[in-house]
Amino acid sequence: MYFNSKILVGKNDKKECYLLPSMANRHGLITGASGSGKTITLKVMAESFSDAGVPVFLADVKGDLAGTALVGEESESLRKRIDSLKLDNFEYKKFPTRFWDIYGEYGHPIRTRISDVGPSILSIMLGLSEAQEGVLDIVFKIAEDENFELIDLKDLRIALQHVGDNKKDYTLKYGNITPQSVGVIQRCLLSLENQGADKFFGEPALEIRDFISVDSEGKGIINILHAVELFRSPDLYASFMLWLLTELFNKLPEVGDLDKPKIVFFFDEAHLLFNEMPGYRLKQITQVVKLIRSRGIGLYFISQTPNDIPGDVLSQLGNRVQHNLRAYTPTEQKIVKAAAMAFRENPEFNTYDAILSLGTGEALVSFQTEKGEPDVVEKVTILPPQSKMGAIDDMTRNKVINNSMLVGKYDEAIDKESAYEKISQKYEEKAKAEQELLEQKEEERLQKEREKQEEKERKEAERLRKEEERRIREEEKAEAKAKREEELRRKNNPVNKIGKKVANKAVDKAINKGLNSIFKSLFK
Repeated sequence: MYFNSKILVGKNDKKECYLLPSMANRHGLITGASGSGKTITLKVMAESFSDAGVPVFLADVKGDLAGTALVGEESESLRKRIDSLKLDNFEYKKFPTRFWDIYGEYGHPIRTRISDVGPSILSIMLGLSEAQEGVLDIVFKIAEDENFELIDLKDLRIALQHVGDNKKDYTLKYGNITPQSVGVIQRCLLSLENQGADKFFGEPALEIRDFISVDSEGKGIINILHAVELFRSPDLYASFMLWLLTELFNKLPEVGDLDKPKIVFFFDEAHLLFNEMPGYRLKQITQVVKLIRSRGIGLYFISQTPNDIPGDVLSQLGNRVQHNLRAYTPTEQKIVKAAAMAFRENPEFNTYDAILSLGTGEALVSFQTEKGEPDVVEKVTILPPQSKMGAIDDMTRNKVINNSMLVGKYDEAIDKESAYEKISQKYEEKAKAEQELLEQKEEERLQKEREKQEEKERKEAERLRKEEERRIREEEKAEAKAKREEELRRKNNPVNKIGKKVANKAVDKAINKGLNSIFKSLFK
């Protein structure tokens, strides 16, 4: 509860524990076993920051934080807590809320470009090995050099295909590109798409400053990411939250220490952010956590135990709320002991025993003082939330969404020209050129076949002509031979011989007769 320019988180009979807005960007940690009250603490702090004029971002992994948009409802247990804490100024009220959802179903869509996410965080999403991440780095670099804008998954898929198909042309300049790595990345992208991540990549891309806004009364907007569906894909959830963290760091300018943060981020189920994270990447995240407070940003991690957070990150979290932990095994006892030792000791109670004995809604708290030092740990009861606890119906949610200043800004996805269209055009041009070459070769082949056929036909015609000439010659020869044989037969025929003699005698007789007549006339 925001009171006297301070955030009242919890109190006991002797002391009220306040989180100073000027120290809120020293980051914080909320830990405790399941059911110990972490969500209530998160909600109380988020409401108080809103009243202080500080925008908030939080992930709703259970669906029970949406009630922040509605006025709280009185109950017997809440009334008892309010009375026991003597909260005279307590009032139920609603808070300015804005719903987000990367799937676009329960809030404003959140989209970003593939190129803005970058190969590092995308490798986490895809679960790539170091070698496969190296290939992905190369693909991003080639896309940048060749002006292939990577916006959505289809852009990245076709860019991978293009690099894989032309690996010989790129290897000397960019490094080794193995078909196996390209194939693994393509398969992982398909799996990511099946998880619905294709809706996360695209345009219009989120403007991170849309998280940093206040309402007309100066209250900070509480941005709630509906993460029930997203949380079913832990790697995607963790990668998304890491992207938000780095996006804030990269996009917001340094402002130094302020009277209050520009925005506070709550990272629920924070252990997922660091699961199996390589050392080199953890070093990068640790550096971001160290430096991001200079951007006026407060980070609050929520998890079950402090051991879920890497030591280098844990050392940067100055404001702590520890709910009950259970210790049945030596390992669990060691965790509780480490959690107890992280607090500045209070001589009035044993911190280790207190952690084990805390009831639901109770916590050990230690916030940064005005001097930037951790205050002595106190055992307190956390204040109740002022807004409604639990889920809301779809009608109420849609009303909040439609009344938002951002309605219509991100609703419709835009598919502009990018790597997919440019590389597809290259493939089409290549296919067209290959088709034209095939057609040219086919035409040349057909021309050769035509010429071959014509030559064959010419030779066949020549053969037929020669055969015809030979036939004619043979016919003429045969005819001549037949004539000679006929003549010979005729000559050798006895009848012909007798006839010839008779004919000759008749001729001789006629001649003699003629000659006798001539002689008689002469000598008469």
